[in-house]
Amino acid sequence: MQKSPLGYQALVSHLDELLEVEFTFLHSQVLADRIVKLNRSEQEFILNWLGRITSTHIQIGYELILNALTHTEGEGRGIDRELIESWALHVMDTYDVSGLHPAMAQIRDIEIFFQSQRERSFGAPLDRHERVLRHVLHGLSGRELDIKRSEEPFSYTDTEVIYLPAMVAERDTPEENFLLYKALMVYQWAQARFGTFRYPLQRYAEASGYPERYLQLFAALDRWRLEGYIARELPGLYRSMQSLSDDVSQLSAEWRQLRQQLLQAREVESVISLVEQQLHRLEPLAPCCYQPQLHLDAVLRVQLERQPKEKARFKVGMDELVKELRPETIELPAIEQKIEEQSEHPDGFEIEITFDGSVIKLPQRQRQLLRSIVQDFGELPPDYLQPAGAGDYDPKWLFPDSEADSDAVWHGTYHLEGASLYDEWDHGRQHYRKNWCAVREKEVTPVDDEFIYLTRQKYSPLMKHLRKTFEAMRDEDRVLRKQESGDGIDFEALVEALADRARGEEMSDRLFTRMHRADRNIAVVFMVDMSGSTKGWINDAERESLLLLCEALESLNDRYAIYGFSGMTRLRCEIYTIKRFEEPFSREIEGRISAIRPQDYTRMGFAIRHLTQQLLEVEAKTRLLITLSDGKPDDYNDYRGEYGIEDTRRALIEARRNGIHPYCITIDQDARDYLPHLYGPAAYTVVSRVEQLPYKISDIYRRLTLA
Repeated sequence: MQKSPLGYQALVSHLDELLEVEFTFLHSQVLADRIVKLNRSEQEFILNWLGRITSTHIQIGYELILNALTHTEGEGRGIDRELIESWALHVMDTYDVSGLHPAMAQIRDIEIFFQSQRERSFGAPLDRHERVLRHVLHGLSGRELDIKRSEEPFSYTDTEVIYLPAMVAERDTPEENFLLYKALMVYQWAQARFGTFRYPLQRYAEASGYPERYLQLFAALDRWRLEGYIARELPGLYRSMQSLSDDVSQLSAEWRQLRQQLLQAREVESVISLVEQQLHRLEPLAPCCYQPQLHLDAVLRVQLERQPKEKARFKVGMDELVKELRPETIELPAIEQKIEEQSEHPDGFEIEITFDGSVIKLPQRQRQLLRSIVQDFGELPPDYLQPAGAGDYDPKWLFPDSEADSDAVWHGTYHLEGASLYDEWDHGRQHYRKNWCAVREKEVTPVDDEFIYLTRQKYSPLMKHLRKTFEAMRDEDRVLRKQESGDGIDFEALVEALADRARGEEMSDRLFTRMHRADRNIAVVFMVDMSGSTKGWINDAERESLLLLCEALESLNDRYAIYGFSGMTRLRCEIYTIKRFEEPFSREIEGRISAIRPQDYTRMGFAIRHLTQQLLEVEAKTRLLITLSDGKPDDYNDYRGEYGIEDTRRALIEARRNGIHPYCITIDQDARDYLPHLYGPAAYTVVSRVEQLPYKISDIYRRLTLA
């Protein structure tokens, strides 16, 4: 039986509470006037979403629901739940990223959003296809390019980033629109890869006296040269692109002749020459649907920033490489380049660097620089092979941005350069905050103090015991049941077989047991709480426990890694590298363990998500994520309480879905109030006294990995 709609007074009372009208002075009656006209199911939907949005911002919730209901009334149709839900999430994501005023602007532009959502039903939105497009792009040759949403009303590339529209909806089906997206991206890759921007086009255009016509004609002619490259490099995609483009047979005879000529052309000089010849004779063609705009100002800005940096890095890299080859020589022979024509190579040639007559095998980074330089100039300029002199470059240019000091981002205006971005679960709105946490890995600098020596002295008997116990685990045999042959009789299997025979069924011959030494195929990450609350005895106990565990694990040969975590707000989420999977246990690792120190707060969700990704990169039958902590999730500002608990729980659910087994070891005596909700009733251990932690942790690990 359908419930009766809520009455006006009941709605006002409920809205007063959600909108906190005694503090906000919002007019709940305005909303109630509209909600009272809905059926009970629609009322509950609206009130549920109002509650979720107001958990983030009350004013946004009020304006959004009011506009949604007003828009629905204006169109004279029922509530489109899917449309309102997607709009609410879009507005809240805008608020997360850009703040209140842009979010309110999105609310006012409701019709624009609703129209874009209708386009999504047959269009290709970037947020849906970006991952696939990135995979395609990363498989192409040349300089590594990024993809970003264009803030301009057109698509373009600056030679480092391909800027794409948020939505492609020019065709009738999602499949055709995705193909158009891919063609648009690949065309811009070809522009950056094959020399479209190698010469100062803006200067040439202005010198012609007809800059707009010059660039239009250049773009029309360069299209055929680039399509020739795409046809040779990506013949399958080229054939698909032809279904999107104009009918070639409709071109004039002169244009068809030029097309055939340019499809075989490699150098952009041939296009520039034709533009100069045909500028006043040939009418430019309209751009094809997958042709972007030439944004030459953006290209020039990026080139002026990139080229001196790459020159400095290449020259210094070559100097270092040559000194490694001939360290004893004061006067070094010249470095030279050898150019070999290769018709199958995308550039038509390949460059080899020679030193003293022999070809030098360049390291990966140097090869990438060479590839990028040749893309810009069509060659390796001779002065790039001359020794780097003092004052030739800014020393900061020698280090790629990703290798900058991870602490430097906290000085001055914060930016997200070099950070890994992770979503975070907002329990109030029942939705992820997209790219909410900025995560950086920091190397723990080893310290050489007495901690390692004193710990070994203190726990010498325990370490010997653990080593023997773990060696026994390594050598332990397992009983395999229901075998065709073996060392003993499997009585359970025998009883089952006799029962089968009594029922007239065929008796199984798998009646034996056999001892088998099982190979351990385990990978484990220890996630260590480095929050400020671990100061003192807790920090000492964590470090002692990790040292004992490492010593024991070395005899077991399990693969393991150790990372600390801490942070302050979503913008300073830090992972501290103590031991990577591929690193052997050594004095340096001991020094890093000794250097573990308390930091800030205990924001846990980002750490679980980041270390889940680390674990997924390791091939293993069993993957464990073991957390050492002294308390519940906590951070400055809004991460305390239910929000932090629910985000951590969601991160653990994500880990389990990926086949990872999370476990928590804590000294928080109140942990039984929240850990069952986070980890489950059997996936945690509470250590009653801090000093017991070194004794307990290895035993807990042994029990976990014997299962």
